[in-house]
Amino acid sequence: MFALPLRGAGAMALALSLLCSVSAARAEVQVSDPWVRATVAAQKASGAFMQLQSATATRLVAVSSPVAGSCEIHEMSMQDNVMKMREIGKLDLQPGKAVALRPGGYHIMLMGLKAALKEGEIVPLTLRFENADGKTETQEVRATVRAMPPAQHQH
Repeated sequence: MFALPLRGAGAMALALSLLCSVSAARAEVQVSDPWVRATVAAQKASGAFMQLQSATATRLVAVSSPVAGSCEIHEMSMQDNVMKMREIGKLDLQPGKAVALRPGGYHIMLMGLKAALKEGEIVPLTLRFENADGKTETQEVRATVRAMPPAQHQH
């Protein structure tokens, strides 16, 4: 085996192609503004919210957290003037399109809470994604506990 000396534009092109191939192989989902709704002492469930964006087609397939007995991916929707919530099992992410997990829409339910969630605390979440090839990747997220603004309370 031998090495060819590369200089100038050739070296730059090689470096850029190597960098791009490494980036494509490790394309994580971007998670922004993760937060969890604060609870009162007896409350056993809460919601986690954030924005997700991926450069490639992928899906959120599972969530776990040490603060909850179980976590589920949910959707709220209006049907016949009634707000309904249901587990969806997975959430598809289209390349380059942000998906908001927010009160009144897609969100993560934290159920069987082990303690009340107080404003300012940090809740660790493990998000598991699956790409189009079926390969899975986990991402650790630290979500801040916040009080929900009064306009967003669900009844």
